[in-house]
Amino acid sequence: MAEPRIVVAGAGAVGCFVGGVLAAAGRDVVLLGRARLMEEARAGLWLSDFAGWETRAAPEVSEAPDVLAGADVVLVCVKSGATEEMGRLIAEHAKERAVVVSLQNGVRNVGHLRRLLPGRDVRGAMVGFNVVARGPGWFHRSTSGEIMVEAGAGLAQLMRVPGLVVEERADIEAVQWGKLILNLTNAVNALSGLSLREMLLDRGWRRVMAAQMAEALRVLRAAGIVAKVPAKAPGWAIPPILRMPTWAFRRIAAPMLTVDPRARTSMVADLEAGRRTEVDEFQGEIVRLGERHGLATPVTARVLAEVQAAGRDGVRPLRPDDLFQ
Repeated sequence: MAEPRIVVAGAGAVGCFVGGVLAAAGRDVVLLGRARLMEEARAGLWLSDFAGWETRAAPEVSEAPDVLAGADVVLVCVKSGATEEMGRLIAEHAKERAVVVSLQNGVRNVGHLRRLLPGRDVRGAMVGFNVVARGPGWFHRSTSGEIMVEAGAGLAQLMRVPGLVVEERADIEAVQWGKLILNLTNAVNALSGLSLREMLLDRGWRRVMAAQMAEALRVLRAAGIVAKVPAKAPGWAIPPILRMPTWAFRRIAAPMLTVDPRARTSMVADLEAGRRTEVDEFQGEIVRLGERHGLATPVTARVLAEVQAAGRDGVRPLRPDDLFQ
């Protein structure tokens, strides 16, 4: 039986890393992405992580969407703002029996893809680690974490290879809401000017993270939404842990600090490059939900406004206390 062909649709940092690791393990992989990045990938990929693991890969690459016609599995890796465009390309080019998997942030993308691809097998997933581009063709996993995929279609078996921990989940929607809570950190990191590790070791910035998470958890409870945060600690325990003095935080939250010292979130790179961020899919989701249920989300709303302003005018110097005013 032929190996299923996997097309990584919208291969950026995460897509190149996941696709590259799959290709290195012998999976039949094609990366579909923008010309500049695909030109780099043609020369081969160097994949590494914060723990010292590394491998090389040479997947097939393409800039032409008609490559989707050969896909048995499509891993959608575009940012949320490009979901509509990618969904239309899949509808036009991919065969109807191809399984479509959203390896995207946010909680709305699977629904958008199902609307654009009626009758097709569209499944949710969650990528629990951060990937950064370190140079041409070099993609570095800078935090720990696993991939969780909606149960069925043999996806975990297909994707579970050396270098990737993949778990099947029947409750993928709850996991995606939990990941959204963690993704609220992305915007704080973009505003802080610090690496993730530096931010986590600064109690002031941890207080901002804790306030946002507490607001989000309160809003989700009011909305009757179950969120399963993909972390060692239960979601309700994370804000109190973040508020601890740094000496206590270091001891209790050691797993949170398994981060490459230079790692920053992708929102930092988006702002630096003048690209649209996903802050509306993260903070905006919580603010809108709070408004519908009559709950204030002042810190989350302030972070949202600051990132939107930074997208227009650049990031201005901020102290953590500025986000509580």
